[in-house]
Amino acid sequence: MPADAQPQSLAIRAYKVGFGDCTLLTFRYTGKNRHVLIDCGSTGSDDGSISRTLKRVAEDISERCGGKLHAVVATHRHKDHIGGFTTSRSKNSSGDLIANLKPDVVIQPWTEDPKAQPDAVRPTGVSSGARAFTAALASMQSLAAAALKETQRRPSAFGRNMLKQLRFLGEDNIANRSAVVNLMKMSRRRFYVHFGSVSGLEDVLPGVQVRVLGPPTLEQSGEIRKHRSEDEQEYWHLQALAHGHAGKAADILFPGAKTYAERSLPPHTRWFVERMKSVRGDQLLEIVRALDTAMNNTSVILLFEAGSKKLLFSGDAQIENWSYALNRPEMAELLAGVDVYKVGHHGSLNATPKSLWKLFEKRSRSAAQDRLITILSTMAGKHGDARRGTEVPRKKLVDALRSESNMFSTQTITSRTKPWLDFEIEL
Repeated sequence: MPADAQPQSLAIRAYKVGFGDCTLLTFRYTGKNRHVLIDCGSTGSDDGSISRTLKRVAEDISERCGGKLHAVVATHRHKDHIGGFTTSRSKNSSGDLIANLKPDVVIQPWTEDPKAQPDAVRPTGVSSGARAFTAALASMQSLAAAALKETQRRPSAFGRNMLKQLRFLGEDNIANRSAVVNLMKMSRRRFYVHFGSVSGLEDVLPGVQVRVLGPPTLEQSGEIRKHRSEDEQEYWHLQALAHGHAGKAADILFPGAKTYAERSLPPHTRWFVERMKSVRGDQLLEIVRALDTAMNNTSVILLFEAGSKKLLFSGDAQIENWSYALNRPEMAELLAGVDVYKVGHHGSLNATPKSLWKLFEKRSRSAAQDRLITILSTMAGKHGDARRGTEVPRKKLVDALRSESNMFSTQTITSRTKPWLDFEIEL
């Protein structure tokens, strides 16, 4: 292979988008650069305006790429990963700016294949301009939207912590239709990938091997649908309808019965009412968490091998997604030499399985020239609960990252004019 067909170095720019992900890879070849954008989204911003933050990021991406992106990878459909692809009528949003960069290919998980049917267990191939929704996932997202509306309509019905979690999960799991449609239109070539499939980046990145380690198809592993009911489509659809209709006057069980305003409830009923609110909130939160896990487990996992370096990007993949790859004997050798690990799910413990972490042979408690580099894109206080050991980023994981790798976190960025982390790696 000629020297100019292999990249000489790689520049990584990890943007501070709040609670979300946005990473730009620039592979430097002799006389040319190739740019790959992995995710662009957020559900929380330091300056209070997510759209403004994402637009500034998109403007920098456009400038850094010289007006041309070569590939976009949307790891999965959560808002904190694809919200930045949302378009606007003004044609001046972050999504419009990225679409104007005319990426050669767009890579997404197989579950986004527009031809996939509600009972699909595998991708049907690259094609089509139809909306990339399977019926089950669409119904699950309808439920998330209904749950979000309920928190807005009856905020007093939930405790402060529960309300915060419901609103975060509900917002992150809404359908993101504008972003999904934009991803389908911004390139003629789209690849819906799964474990072991062609990545779609072969022609874009000569001299770079890109392996798809996830998600598995349902034929390969049923673990990614761990929360699947007997009739998944019908179950989620009916749940969404139930939440969507709750609270309408026509749904009152005893329309002629005497009612009380909440502030004037008889004393002997207040304990019961509060208990019912708690049960209602717990059940709703459990259902929305199931959706959140299902979406995370559709995440694309990519391993880049360029020159002597290996880089691992895993979106929000959780253990159900990882288990298929990690149970294969060849993975131990393949993942042992990882040089750069983009930490999964913003530092959530269940997205970096211990079995994966232990495979990284370049972990070290002392400084070394080839010590593992870890990149964490996160924002504290948005997700989970430290009292329950579910906070994101998880303290135990962050401690391990700090002690055994050269860890870089977007939380450390203070510059408003240059809100990103830059890395240059010789290949």
